[in-house]
Parts: sequence; structure tokens; C-alpha cells
Amino acid sequence: MIFRIKTSLHAGLAALLLGGAPAASLAQTRIGDVSTTFRLVGRNDKIAVDRYDDPKVDGVSCYMSHAETGGVKGSLGLATDPSRFSLSCRATGHVAPKGELPDNEIVFGERSSFFFKELRVSRLYDRDKRTLVYLAWSTKAMTTGGSPYNAVTVVPLDSP
Repeated sequence: MIFRIKTSLHAGLAALLLGGAPAASLAQTRIGDVSTTFRLVGRNDKIAVDRYDDPKVDGVSCYMSHAETGGVKGSLGLATDPSRFSLSCRATGHVAPKGELPDNEIVFGERSSFFFKELRVSRLYDRDKRTLVYLAWSTKAMTTGGSPYNAVTVVPLDSP
């Protein structure tokens, strides 16, 4: 499972918890972002687009757009990002799993707040149709019922 940590403060904390390796360097590429709200102090609110390459399936890339909160709290990594995102996964080469795939596995993750919220992408394997189903979803710790926010996309295993 790959988790992207948003700030150097988070990366330092992750390095301590994970034994030295900063989590921010793992399999995520920022494609770009667009400012949506001007902030006088701190960075602007924005929509960011990131690419995640599936670590267990060659030839699959997932592109996710998501909101990032700016301002002073956002600049310090203390703001909670809203659960607004979109996901699109595509065959970007020959699709080839690296070994046996489980039926359900979290493959990417990103903290949306300093402690309690994460944006995750799970890979579900539909064996009958030979497709990989990628589901983006948001967690909310310390609440009941979870989060209804989600997005889904499908990549066939028999892609050219």
C-alpha cells in the first residue's frame, strides 16, 4: 500500500514511524493543479491532478483529481481537505499483473487531514469479466458510518 504524505512535516513524521524512508517519494506524480480560490495569506485552494502507477500491475496508471485546502492551515498541512475527487484509470501499456492479485486491496492512499482522514484507492479484481475495478474512497476516523464519497473506474486485463 502506498501513502502520499502532503507536507514535509508529515514526511518527517512518516519517516520516524516507518523507520527512515520518507513516504512522499513513492509512486505518485503530480501532473498539475489549478487554483480555485484566492487566499491572501497562505497558498490558494486548488484542484490537483496526480498520477498513480499501480505497483502490482504493469501498464495501469490512475489519474485522480482532488481538492486541496489552502490558507495558513493548508500551507502548514493542518487543514482537512474536502472529500471531492474524481478517478480515471487507464491501460498505458500492456496490462500485466505482477503475480497473483487479491480480490480486494488498497493500492494508494493520501492523508486528507493531519490525523483523521485519508483518501484511498482500492483495486478490486472481477475474475468473471477479467477486469480491475479501481475505487476511490474517503475515510473519516472517529465517526460512524464512514463516507459516502467515492469514484469508480475499470481497466480490462485484456487491454492491447
